[in-house]
Amino acid sequence: MTPFIKKKDIKKNWYIINAENIAVGRLASQISKILRGKNKATFNPHIDNGDFVIVTNIEKIKFSGKKFKDKKYYRHTGHPGGIKEVTPLGLKEKNKSNEILKLAVKRMLPGGPLAKKQLTKLKIYPGEKHPHEIQKPQVIQFDKINRKNLIAN
Repeated sequence: MTPFIKKKDIKKNWYIINAENIAVGRLASQISKILRGKNKATFNPHIDNGDFVIVTNIEKIKFSGKKFKDKKYYRHTGHPGGIKEVTPLGLKEKNKSNEILKLAVKRMLPGGPLAKKQLTKLKIYPGEKHPHEIQKPQVIQFDKINRKNLIAN
């Protein structure tokens, strides 16, 4: 029988990742695993067992190839003919660099109320500074995990 972890026994850890020159998709997939709690032995898909993730230097995140200009994010207003599209370049020009990673992570999480709750544990900041020093986050050297994670200029 599978042992289920109780809510009072769940311990939330804090992780920090520097997103400078990191590939968006690779970073988003790793973050979504941490947010869901798949990096723990006590993972259950119906329990919010994930950890908090802080991402810094989000304005220096990279796409491979020509995706920065060619990739499109679509949304619909709900009205006839209300489809809207925006590129990562357009988001960066509007100073919404954090939306690029947030959209990537959101689409890697399963839909539903639990995923929305898990997405709130993602904290994204444009520079090196963040207000979560008191939580003592553990640093994840994402560029050291795999050499393909780093995109050179």
